[in-house]
Amino acid sequence: MDEQQTQGSTRTASPVRTRNGTWRNWAGTVAARPARETVPASAAELAGAVRDAAARGMRVKAVGTGHSFTAAAATDGLLIRPDLLTGIQIDHEAGTVTVAAGTPLKRLNVALAREGLSLTNMGDIMEQTVAGATSTGTHGTGRASASLSAQITALELVTADGSLLSCSREQNPELFAAARIGLGALGVITSLTFAVEPVFLLRAREEPMGFDQVTAEFDQLVAENEHFEFYWFPHTGNCSTKRNNRTAGPAAPVGRLSGWFEDEFLSNGVFQAANTLGRAVPATIPSLARLSSRALSARTYTDIPYKVFTSPRRVRFVEMEYAVPREALVPALRELRAMVDRSPLRVSFPVEVRTAPADDIALSTASGRETAYIAVHLYKGTPYQAYFTAAERIFTAHEGRPHWGKIHTRDAEYFAEVYPRFAEFTALRDRLDPDRLFGNEYLRRVLGD
Repeated sequence: MDEQQTQGSTRTASPVRTRNGTWRNWAGTVAARPARETVPASAAELAGAVRDAAARGMRVKAVGTGHSFTAAAATDGLLIRPDLLTGIQIDHEAGTVTVAAGTPLKRLNVALAREGLSLTNMGDIMEQTVAGATSTGTHGTGRASASLSAQITALELVTADGSLLSCSREQNPELFAAARIGLGALGVITSLTFAVEPVFLLRAREEPMGFDQVTAEFDQLVAENEHFEFYWFPHTGNCSTKRNNRTAGPAAPVGRLSGWFEDEFLSNGVFQAANTLGRAVPATIPSLARLSSRALSARTYTDIPYKVFTSPRRVRFVEMEYAVPREALVPALRELRAMVDRSPLRVSFPVEVRTAPADDIALSTASGRETAYIAVHLYKGTPYQAYFTAAERIFTAHEGRPHWGKIHTRDAEYFAEVYPRFAEFTALRDRLDPDRLFGNEYLRRVLGD
């Protein structure tokens, strides 16, 4: 790959034993002690490491930046780190970009912008690797534009026998239908190709709105905006809304000082302090929530996509997110609010709501249905089980599908009911990895044996 090409890609990688090495995810919810680690610098090296691990009877998992809250990447066998699998190759004529698996989304977004290109839609953080983000179904919000995985046009992965397989709608289409959100269960991704388009401008409009108004007008707000999302602050009737729509311009970015004040000082610094106080003295949380929900004022700005879609997230938290049918969003959210109001729970983080169109990926949370997402969070270190259990009970009553990279308690039996193509995925896994080389406890729970 010609952009940020890895050096030394012809060397032979061999797994090396870790020394008291413990891998932990970003949120600190998962820890694992792999027996060995490897950092391959090419697809060939990665394939060799997989074959070697299979010969030794070791399970294999690849890990990105650890932004998943689940144990999807945990292993006591061989841990593959993709740090050297980076690179970006742009095909202007085809309107695509091919990206090595370990490339961070941030690097991809900057490189595309430099070439006058952009992804169509993206999530709100960009610290993840491209393979990690897509494998767990990372998404933003969009009326017609779907998740990051839905923008994939081709991918390459190493399977359990060490083979390097390419897939697209034309080549190995059955694998393509599943591997775009594969949970690491079908193989180790080496590269991904995304559709891109000429860079465009988005006009963002952020403003407060009451809970009753935003839920009453939800369908209209989604219909009128290309990208609509909102945050509800528990213990209050207050929401913060964001509408992103394409515009001819001109560009009007957030000012340096106002951006620092809103996005760093308030959204990270003050919010961090408020959550620290709330964790120590839970009785203060309702008052803090009322203050927080009023702190951010209305604003509009216009910029290129990744500078509008994404924002810094420095306050660490734990999260559960469920995808429910679009028509179930408002009833489910109202039930969540009623549950919080009548309970002794003290919730210091806002609840996030986004949308997605139906897509055709087997294990996508939006597979086959118009979707809305409800994400609940709590500050890192705060006991979350009671809140998440009560929220999950509401979401599952509406046939919710949990985000694959966020906390949940569902298992294969449940997923077989809410994913029409679940059996299609597990049958493909049985064929590609019958010995569960890429298995772990999390996959055993969510996909079965």
